[in-house]
Amino acid sequence: MDNDDRTANDGRLIARARSDTEAFVELYRKYYDAIFRYCAHRLFERTAAEDVTSEVFLRVVEKFGSFRGDEPKFRIWLYRIATNAVNNHLRKAVRQNNLLEGARKRMNGCDDNRGTSSERLALLRDAMLALKPRYQAIVTLRFFENLKSTEIAEVLGSSPGTVRSQMARALAKLRQRCVSAQKGI
Repeated sequence: MDNDDRTANDGRLIARARSDTEAFVELYRKYYDAIFRYCAHRLFERTAAEDVTSEVFLRVVEKFGSFRGDEPKFRIWLYRIATNAVNNHLRKAVRQNNLLEGARKRMNGCDDNRGTSSERLALLRDAMLALKPRYQAIVTLRFFENLKSTEIAEVLGSSPGTVRSQMARALAKLRQRCVSAQKGI
């Protein structure tokens, strides 16, 4: 089956899902893993990612009647809902402060410049969580979800040029934070 056939089938699936619960369940199964993975990459916590992914699909159920479009638009729509849900989760000050405080404690305990892979992952996690939520979304959508700049722009309601410039800023900040943390600053 080529891409055109798959897109046509997905379009029919979306149309069927408007009135057929089984078709909606099929859509859910098709996209759950990608949305969960995106949330996990943004939040770095499995349980938080599971909670937020559940919220995403609850919102999809609530708003599905207002969705108008085909499969590529549905995918973008899901990522937009997921991005908003993750950002809302991160805005909750107590949770975010706890995450950052734990990150600070771990960074202070890591003096080896090379570090183990788990220390490097913790360093990346901490650096990502220190970025603005929009930058986190851009980096995650590009490098973990392999979306193109044009697709990221659609998810975030922005232009591809803006996404590219914000990507450059986000990567520079990530690089700076990682280098500083490795030096023990």
